[in-house]
Amino acid sequence: MNRKFTRQVKIGKIIVGGEAPISVQSMTNTKTTDIPATVSQIKQLTAAGCDIVRLAVPDNEAALSLGAIKTAVGDVPLVADIHFDYRLALTAIEQGLDALRINPGNLGDRDQVTKVVKAARSKGVPIRIGVNAGSIDKALLARFGGNITAEAMVESARGHISILEDLDFNDIKISLKAHDVPLTIKAYRLMSEATRYPLHLGITEAGTVNSGIIKSAVGIGALLAEGIGDTIRVSLTGDPVEEVRVANEILKALGLRNYGPTLVSCPTCGRCNIDLVGIATAVEDKLKAITRPITVAVMGCVVNGPGEAKEADVGIAGGKGQGILFRKGEVIKKVTEDQLVNALFEEIERLIKEE
Repeated sequence: MNRKFTRQVKIGKIIVGGEAPISVQSMTNTKTTDIPATVSQIKQLTAAGCDIVRLAVPDNEAALSLGAIKTAVGDVPLVADIHFDYRLALTAIEQGLDALRINPGNLGDRDQVTKVVKAARSKGVPIRIGVNAGSIDKALLARFGGNITAEAMVESARGHISILEDLDFNDIKISLKAHDVPLTIKAYRLMSEATRYPLHLGITEAGTVNSGIIKSAVGIGALLAEGIGDTIRVSLTGDPVEEVRVANEILKALGLRNYGPTLVSCPTCGRCNIDLVGIATAVEDKLKAITRPITVAVMGCVVNGPGEAKEADVGIAGGKGQGILFRKGEVIKKVTEDQLVNALFEEIERLIKEE
């Protein structure tokens, strides 16, 4: 797919925009002042395939905790999420954070914004302008009949952008998020046409793992398929590690990332004579411990399985009380049903060692 051309910004070791790979972001849900818990969660996120981690900075105590967190996690790019108090942004920069998420129009008068921009420029710290549908200025909304529209979201972002551009600051990326998927898609399409700043994609307040995954996959996936977007964050109510897993699956499904295993599993039908659902679930759970990009197939039919999944690196296909283990479409051996999962992972271990 042809990606829309955007400028590049650098967040720590990660480049966002241009032809750089689309990066995955998440946000800690620990108290930032709880340094050990926050560091532990950042490490869990990066182990799951997260490229950039954002932290909430609601007060000065949280801001002063950022330096110790940054030191503990090394070169993991960290973003400080700041609202209203410009002094928190200054402290975050002093503490060594790699980027800011702010809306400059919410930071106070021009002098205060100028101080933040000057500090960010001196340290090479980019700024993400993050517009959420639910927090658009009421005066701006009035110009659009009081309705939250994609046009209003874009206008809000453009207003914040102009503040930074007037200060000759262009190290910017943008997000325009709503829980409404069509609204979000339209806003990003409009913004993509209006600017060449890199875009951070997401569906905000998407919901729990069940509903949130669907909304995020549809919204983020649709935009990525059109070549729009440079970095993504899946927002889910729950463990942020799950956000990273889902984000990587979205990128993998579109051929935009080669990370971790891909599971190929057929739907059940009347020909199936094994507990395919239970086996596939067990395989999926065990694959979470593997970061190697391999394709694993779990098929219900011993006759058609190897042929339908011949592109898989390794797989199993069921029969009646037993199944076969195959590799690159070639049958290796027959295995009883209760040993299929073990046999599969023994073969996966061999495959990883060989390569």
